[in-house]
Amino acid sequence: MAGSFLQTSRLLLQSCSGTPSFHVCKLHMTSSMAAKEHYKVLVVGGGSGGISMSARMKRKVGAGNVAVIEPSEKHYYQPLWTLVGAGAKSISSSERSTSSVIPSGVKWIRSRVQEFNPDKNCVRTDKGSEISYEYLIVALGLQLHYEKIKGLPEGFKYPKIGSNYSVQTVDKTWNALKNFKEGNAIFTFPNTPVKCAGAPQKIMYLSDAYLRKTGKRAKANIIYNTSLPVLFGIKKYADSLWKIVKSRDLNVNFRHNLIEVRPDKQEAVFEKLDNPGETVVFEYEMLHVTPPMGPPDVLKRSSLADEAGWLDVDKDILQHKKYPNVFGIGDCTNLPTAKTAAAVAAQSAVLDRTISNVMKNKQPDKKYDGYTSCPLVTSYNTVILAEFDYTGQPLETFPIDQSKERMIMYYMKASLMPQIYWHGLLKGFWGGPGPYRKIMHLGLK
Repeated sequence: MAGSFLQTSRLLLQSCSGTPSFHVCKLHMTSSMAAKEHYKVLVVGGGSGGISMSARMKRKVGAGNVAVIEPSEKHYYQPLWTLVGAGAKSISSSERSTSSVIPSGVKWIRSRVQEFNPDKNCVRTDKGSEISYEYLIVALGLQLHYEKIKGLPEGFKYPKIGSNYSVQTVDKTWNALKNFKEGNAIFTFPNTPVKCAGAPQKIMYLSDAYLRKTGKRAKANIIYNTSLPVLFGIKKYADSLWKIVKSRDLNVNFRHNLIEVRPDKQEAVFEKLDNPGETVVFEYEMLHVTPPMGPPDVLKRSSLADEAGWLDVDKDILQHKKYPNVFGIGDCTNLPTAKTAAAVAAQSAVLDRTISNVMKNKQPDKKYDGYTSCPLVTSYNTVILAEFDYTGQPLETFPIDQSKERMIMYYMKASLMPQIYWHGLLKGFWGGPGPYRKIMHLGLK
C-alpha cells in the first residue's frame, strides 16, 4: 500500500510544477490548460468532520498546506435542532459563520465539488477550478431527500408540518407544536439510513411533554410511524424507551413509511412495508417529517463510492479501500455505525493517527471501534444517554446505568455538549470520551 502511494505521489510531482502551495498541473486538463491549486491535505466538506480534521491537519502540516472546500456561509451545530423544534433553544444558538470555524490560515475554498478524480489526485469544483492534493479527506455529510415524499418540499409552505432536519423547516416544527389544538400528532422515520437515528422520536417525547405542560395532551393522539421493525436498535435503551411509550400513552406503528403528504387536506400517506402495495392514510393536526437520506450525488457518481453510493472506507482505520491517500469521516462514509456528531468525534482521533502513520509510510495502528452516542431526549429536563459500538453493545462513559432518564444528562446535552463541540471538536482537541471512560470505570472498561 505504501509503495503504491509513493508511486502515485511521484507521478503527481512529475506532472506538476511550481511552489508547494500553487502548482500548474497537467492532470485532467482541458485544452485551455488552466492553472490549478495544490494542497498537501485537501478536505472536502466544512461540517463537523471536515472542520475538525482541518484543524488537526493544520497542526500536522501547517495551515498553508491545508484547504477546505465548503460552499455554505454558515455552520450549524445540528444536534441542537431537536431542542429548537421543541421551543427550548433558538436556531441562532446553533449557528456560527463558516469563516469563524475555519482554522486560521487554512484556505477556505467557497465552492462545491463537482467531480472527484482520485486516479489523478484532483477534484473539480462547480466554479471550474481544479485542485490537486497529496492527501484527500472526504467529509461531505449526507443529502436530505424531501422530494422523494410526494407533496414535499412544497408542503412546508402550509402550517402544521415541520422537520427538525433542515434549517429552513425546524422552526416550522415549533410553530406546529405551539399552535396544536386537537387531533393526531404524527412523527415519522424513513426507510433509509438517517443521521441521529434517535432524533425522530426525541421530538415526539418533547411534544408530549409540551402538550402536557399546556393542558392539551388529553386532546392529542401521539403517533410514531417508523419504517423500522424496532423502536431503537440497541435493546438496553429500547427497553427503557418502551416503558416511556407505554406510560405516556404513545402509539407506535412499525414498518410504516411516509410516501406522500397532502398538506391542503392535512393527510399523510404511509406504505406498509410488510404488505407491499398497501397504504394507509392518517389525518394530522401536527406532522413532523424525517426525510429520506442518502449519500451526496457527487460521491455516488464517483469511483470513491461503494455500491450504495457511500464513501468506501476501511471501518477500522477510515482509509479508502482502493485509494490509500484518500480518507473519510462522518455521515458520508459506509461505516456500519449510527451517523452522529459523537461518532465524528471518535473517528477524528482515529483518522488523525491513521493519516500520521500513512504520511510516515507506517501501517495505521489505531482502530475505530464504532463508538457513537445518541442522547435520547425524553422531556424538557431528562435524557437517556445511549452509547454503543459496532457490535451494538453499550459502551457507556459513566459508571451508572445510562438507560435511565436523568436530569444531569439533559443539561449535559443542552449546555455542555455544544461547548465541547465549538471549543473542542471543531478545534481538533476532542476525540470523544474514550480516554475518560477507563478513568470513570477505574480502568475496568
